[in-house]
Amino acid sequence: MENMIREYGRTELAQLYFPMLRSDSAWRKMKGWIELNKTLKNELLQLGYSPTVRSFTPRMVASIFEELGEP
Repeated sequence: MENMIREYGRTELAQLYFPMLRSDSAWRKMKGWIELNKTLKNELLQLGYSPTVRSFTPRMVASIFEELGEP
């Protein structure tokens, strides 16, 4: 996991989780997962997340991987 933690664009990261979806659909699905996971959402909000975020920082990515598992 260590080598996967870096900054990702939101659709780039979403497509790692949902490779069969188009980028916009993958992002909507991932955003939905974040909204449903209150622990993850609260942690990301503390790190500067908003639903309009364009990229995830390495710390945000680490939190996502911890909560959702690696893609």
